[in-house]
Amino acid sequence: MAVRHRLIKVAPEVVWDLLSDPNRYAEWVVGTSSSRPVRGTWPQTGAAIRYEVHLGPVSLSNETTVRFRDPGARLELEAHAGILGTARIAIELRPWGEYCLVIVDEHPLQGAGGTWHNFAFEALIHLRHRAMLGRLARLCEDRAGDARHARGAAPVGAVTAETEGGT
Repeated sequence: MAVRHRLIKVAPEVVWDLLSDPNRYAEWVVGTSSSRPVRGTWPQTGAAIRYEVHLGPVSLSNETTVRFRDPGARLELEAHAGILGTARIAIELRPWGEYCLVIVDEHPLQGAGGTWHNFAFEALIHLRHRAMLGRLARLCEDRAGDARHARGAAPVGAVTAETEGGT
């Protein structure tokens, strides 16, 4: 099983908001070029999104379905990858102080992916998850930074007259 984690420097609600947007899936999922809802209301159980993967001149269209959710805490998906079969992807959000610890656990369920699953395949999934969690962190942290900026709050680490002992 490929299990990977990352501390994202925002509240879990910010991460959940991004996971709840079916149109932004392609922004953080590595290998996906576009996404759109096709069934239900994402991320309700049973809802699905269709996503595109481009491999050179070849374009593949696949689907991911929500199998379980605990709003704000856990999202379990079943990704259909054509001839490769399906995979279970569980994304857990844990409050970690003021931040969010995100844990991704993926393993094949059916099809060729399960048959060919080995140490090398597992290593590739770990690399993909590292990149995916990096993208997710960047999107969430940028969004939180934009919100702080819009409210007029000083960026973290900013020097002000009060912190410098000025008047």
